[in-house]
Amino acid sequence: MALKHKGGEPVPDAKKRKRVGFTKIDPGIEANECIKVFLVKNQDEVGDRSSFCIDPVDLNQFFGEDGKIYGYKGLKIDIWLSIVSFHGYAEITFESASDGGKGITDLKTALQNIFGESLIEKTDFLESFSRESQCIRTVLSDGAVVRSVPLMGDETSETHVDAEVSAVEVIRMNLLSMPVGLLYSRLIPLVLLLVEGGSPIDIADPRWEIYFVVKKTREKSGDYSIKLLGFAAVYQFYHYPDSTRLRISQILVLPQYQGKGYGRLLLESVNFVAVSENVYDVTFEEPSEYLQHLRTCIDTLHLLSFEPLKLAINSAISSLKEGNPSKKTSKLLSGPPPRMTEIVRQKLKINKKQFLRCWEVLIYVNLDPKDKKCMDNFKTSVSDRVRSDILDKDSENNGKRLIEVPNDYGHDMTFVVFQSNADEEVDDQNGSLASDQSRTQEEQLNQLVDKQMKDIIEIAKKVSSFDNKQ
Repeated sequence: MALKHKGGEPVPDAKKRKRVGFTKIDPGIEANECIKVFLVKNQDEVGDRSSFCIDPVDLNQFFGEDGKIYGYKGLKIDIWLSIVSFHGYAEITFESASDGGKGITDLKTALQNIFGESLIEKTDFLESFSRESQCIRTVLSDGAVVRSVPLMGDETSETHVDAEVSAVEVIRMNLLSMPVGLLYSRLIPLVLLLVEGGSPIDIADPRWEIYFVVKKTREKSGDYSIKLLGFAAVYQFYHYPDSTRLRISQILVLPQYQGKGYGRLLLESVNFVAVSENVYDVTFEEPSEYLQHLRTCIDTLHLLSFEPLKLAINSAISSLKEGNPSKKTSKLLSGPPPRMTEIVRQKLKINKKQFLRCWEVLIYVNLDPKDKKCMDNFKTSVSDRVRSDILDKDSENNGKRLIEVPNDYGHDMTFVVFQSNADEEVDDQNGSLASDQSRTQEEQLNQLVDKQMKDIIEIAKKVSSFDNKQ
């Protein structure tokens, strides 16, 4: 870690009488405004601010309650992270440092809270590119290869001219292994910076496993090199009485390799292990919206080719072709037969909640978009399902409602709980309020239905693109 004071300011003459006056309190600077994080693959890229710069979730969260750094003028912090050894180096420059009423932020401690022991001095950092050029290969040499596929997308353009074969592999290892645990400790900063709500896992727990997705390039000489593209941390939960369920806790593809199918390969590899080892099912720990979207696409693709499910899908489609959606149709669309839910869990390791997310997409991709009556009936059935979900939750509240009211406390709105009795008379004012709330509720329900339809259509398009690539 290097701190450079640009300096140049004269030291005040202690003999001169100081003028007494009021000074402004240091407003500080947000961490997001003065810190840049770069991912570099060789020495030449270190110091080059045109190198690949990542977009962290929120750097402010690591610097106090207000997310600000105090006591520095002209502060600039450049963090260089090696994608060879995953060590880091911090270059800190500023014009001057002084206590402006809020103290002087201890930058070294703050950065170590993010990067830990992986943050090293510049000389060691530059040497690490050659000294640890094979560290990923060494650590993963004892791992079990779960999947191996030909090189994907634009990555072929990066293959060395002397390379004979390139492939993408998913390698499975236990985090209890010391070299694997050390490698994961160097990956923690990326988890903190790129995964919303990300936090380190307990590598001393033997139930943790990690799946690495790597690019493996074999040279004509017979030697080979390995580049780390991403990873997924998976926990093996005990399931009564004699089974295990897999929970994906963290999944991360390095930013420069995203959008090339590596995240999908990681998810499919975990699912492959779940099926081959006959675990109970696969779950996720608080997935992001994008990860949930990807998961639904992958599971829908698997369900489409699952032969035992086709009869139930065809029955739902036949019902949609009727003149008007009936209660039977709505029931078919609200979810698959209970028996089928258990079969899917047993064979595909898709849990009930996730299967229900995929069900409407499965029906939609089998519909003819030119059949207007059928598509209208489908949207009506989705609307009925959304409304039923909302109204069922409302009925569980025993008449209690949240009412928005203005306040004098600087907030836009305050909420109070209102409960009405069935035999309570409603005056004109309350009647008007109920009418307004009814209209608002109807608008919100329509928005939910529109969003649900949009999500279904987007997933269906993604599934079709996956299907075409196979």
